[in-house]
Amino acid sequence: MLGGDTDHTPGPISVSVTAFGAVPHGTMVRRAGAAPGDRVVVTGTIGDAALGLDILRGGAVATALADDAAAKAMLVGRYRVPQPRTALAKGVREHANAAMDVSDGLAGDLAKLCAASGVSAAIDAPSIPLSAAAATLLARGTVGIETIVSGGDDYEILCAVPENRLDALAEAARLAGVAVTSIGTVMAGTPAPKFLDAQGREIALPRLSYSHF
Repeated sequence: MLGGDTDHTPGPISVSVTAFGAVPHGTMVRRAGAAPGDRVVVTGTIGDAALGLDILRGGAVATALADDAAAKAMLVGRYRVPQPRTALAKGVREHANAAMDVSDGLAGDLAKLCAASGVSAAIDAPSIPLSAAAATLLARGTVGIETIVSGGDDYEILCAVPENRLDALAEAARLAGVAVTSIGTVMAGTPAPKFLDAQGREIALPRLSYSHF
């Protein structure tokens, strides 16, 4: 099978491992299932891994954080050693209508979830959770919001949660030690999801996802 682990590297050798699991019958949460009015929720912080990759490539982020070794180490660590939010799996099964991981970028993966569910979404960009380092880089203009939402390898959870289940998911997240943030709303219709700035204006995104090739 040729799947999502396909990539290329000049070396050294890399090893890909696939793990399979099981959930109780009838409790699997798929990408399809999001409904108009659901809240769009993400775990953790978004964009750190993309910034870490920029550091490893010697890009603008590396230059901007030249004197901040701790911030650089945190961002590179988020790229090299992602922390899948498996502790929240039960909470997602019990409270979300649809869910998937954020592996290719929040914008692109939200578009996939919406397409599978036959819906759209409106995202309040200022509500997207950022690490202190990412927020500082964004405020300085070192990176734009498109870098944050289109970069890959976050491995956070993206889900659509009914309004009346939002508090229950938040409590499950608190008990699991996982931060969750509501960032927007699922909308009826099939236009591409919109990312809106603080004034409610749509943000133009040159790309939605990280490209491996």
